[in-house]
Amino acid sequence: MTVVVKIGGARAVDPKGALADIASLAAEGERVVVVHGGSTAVDDTLEAMGEEPEYVETPAGVVGRFTDERTMEVFSMVLPGKLNTDLVVGLQNAGADAVGLSGVDGGLLTGPRKGAIRVVEDGRKKIRRGDHSGRIAEVNGDLLETLLDGGYTPVVTVPMLAKDGEEWLAVNSDADRAAAAIAGALGADLVLLTDVPGVLADVDDPDSVIERVDSPAAYERLDEAAEGFMTRKVMAATEALEGGASSVVVASANADAPVSAALSGTGTTITPEALT
Repeated sequence: MTVVVKIGGARAVDPKGALADIASLAAEGERVVVVHGGSTAVDDTLEAMGEEPEYVETPAGVVGRFTDERTMEVFSMVLPGKLNTDLVVGLQNAGADAVGLSGVDGGLLTGPRKGAIRVVEDGRKKIRRGDHSGRIAEVNGDLLETLLDGGYTPVVTVPMLAKDGEEWLAVNSDADRAAAAIAGALGADLVLLTDVPGVLADVDDPDSVIERVDSPAAYERLDEAAEGFMTRKVMAATEALEGGASSVVVASANADAPVSAALSGTGTTITPEALT
């Protein structure tokens, strides 16, 4: 079994339990790829530099970061620099032989650049130019398979490589969707660890977890229930299953042995049948 684990970067997420669980799974012979983001750390760094992070809303109602050139520089420092290194060190201390990668390394994550994006400002649709983000179109699965076959645990983060005219450029990409693309390419189970116990039918009730989504009707209920940042999780889950992932689980990073628990049914499990 191959498992792709996306560790969320929210302040309420403590990765230690996940790292210990991942190391235990790797020791048992499971093939695990770790993917992480770090928007919170990027925001903190920008604010420490006296700059304000900028978020925009798309016409579809999805809120995301606008990544200008300066923000991209901070991304390159914080994610593949500090955060990736910290997770690799954490896994090494837990007993896993981890290797840190960004989407740039070996052309791991590639696709077109989105230099301009459609946004909604003051109720009006506009085009914003100068965005340094991209859409992942290809995953170098051979690179990950080589590392996994060698007994290593890859730890992946953005930036990705985007084609800008005739040249490649390092740009931002959503970490959930990066994890989805990797899970699809490897035909893996995807575990999206976050700071809530799963997708909630009632956002004010932590006990209202939608436990299993295995039919179009159940998927419709899931889609209607997803709000805020969870909208992006459901979008990533959909892309993963469409790309060939075996299953997707949205679960809490702070549970005991969170990856094992998610694979055993804790959280919200979405199967390919939900899309048929």
